[in-house]
Amino acid sequence: MDARTRKQQQLDEGRGDDLPVLAEANAKRDRLLAALSLIVGIGVAVALPFALRAGAEFFMPVTAALVIAIALVPLLEWFERRGMPSKAAAGLCVIIFLMLAIFAIGSIVIPASDWVAQVPNKIDRVRTALDPVFDLYKNLDRFIDRIATQIQLTRGGQGRSVTIEQPNSVMGLLATSAPHLLIQLFFSLLVIFFFLAGWTTMRKRTIVSRGSFEGALTTARVIQQVVDATSTYLGTITLINVGLGALTATALWWLGMPSAVMWGGIVAVANYIPYLGPIVAALLLFVGGLMTFPDVWGALMPPAVFIGFHLIEANFFTPMVVGHRLTISPLSILISLSFWAWVWGTTGALLAVPLLIIMKTIFAAAGTPDIAGFLFEKGTLTHAGEEDEEEVEERQEMEPAMVDTPKALS
Repeated sequence: MDARTRKQQQLDEGRGDDLPVLAEANAKRDRLLAALSLIVGIGVAVALPFALRAGAEFFMPVTAALVIAIALVPLLEWFERRGMPSKAAAGLCVIIFLMLAIFAIGSIVIPASDWVAQVPNKIDRVRTALDPVFDLYKNLDRFIDRIATQIQLTRGGQGRSVTIEQPNSVMGLLATSAPHLLIQLFFSLLVIFFFLAGWTTMRKRTIVSRGSFEGALTTARVIQQVVDATSTYLGTITLINVGLGALTATALWWLGMPSAVMWGGIVAVANYIPYLGPIVAALLLFVGGLMTFPDVWGALMPPAVFIGFHLIEANFFTPMVVGHRLTISPLSILISLSFWAWVWGTTGALLAVPLLIIMKTIFAAAGTPDIAGFLFEKGTLTHAGEEDEEEVEERQEMEPAMVDTPKALS
């Protein structure tokens, strides 16, 4: 054995001894980078809600516009497959959405303004209908009188009175905030239009820019899953809510309640908010019943009818139509609903479930956070990406064929 061979063996032995040290150093480096990522992620998670709330005038219309645009992508692609240019298809989608929104808002807001204007005249009817309840709780009447006195905002000790002039109708309230609402609406429509107009080009550029075929395939699959999940949920829920509102309006018309279409629209919109929306709709229907019917038992009929329809829809019809692919944990829905309602109010509550579906779809491909595994095990910060249900079903169907193939050849 010559000197060169002995020297090479010594170098190989030295490298073999250094491998455990290098592996340990790499593991420490990975843990340090993961710890830094965890700290930065916690900081972003803590600061993000306050940033979204402070910048609600910008972030809220942009987010709502993007969710609506994603839901309109299948309609856009349907127009494009029939030879329509992207910009013309995007404009047509925006026009259709705007017409539906104007019809829905008009059918609710205009009759609601009349109901709000009738509230002072209906107070005596409401009190008369609630007399049996007041008889059971005598102190409630005294409490209402005390609250009514406080609402007058009259301060006798200061020698002056302060009167706050409120809009006397919903239309007056809208008129006071019309410029701000119109600016946000116009901005949101522009975001929807330009998102849809550049959707095809943007998707191709995003997929082609990946460095590998596998990365491009994964990106295309994630984009399609986000579009399919969001549009499927919003489309099916919209149809279900419209049907629920139509049934409720028909039943209220049969009971003799005025503005049945308005109440059906309120039920349809409120049903977009899980759990809390139906409760609010039932309470509003009870108030409307008190303003319409002479006794409390008649006032209970409208919310009772709605609750019956809602129980059938929530427990039988929606699970059958939506299916198991869009089922989400109730705890996740409640947390998302609470978070977005705190950040953006009613609009955030309406966007809570679509945003949860989008984030769930992205995390299913990119990997879900695994903070417990990182802290208590020698793991990373994320689980591996979850397999798509269609891929699992295809693999299960192919496994028997793959097993039986050698037998057939032999």
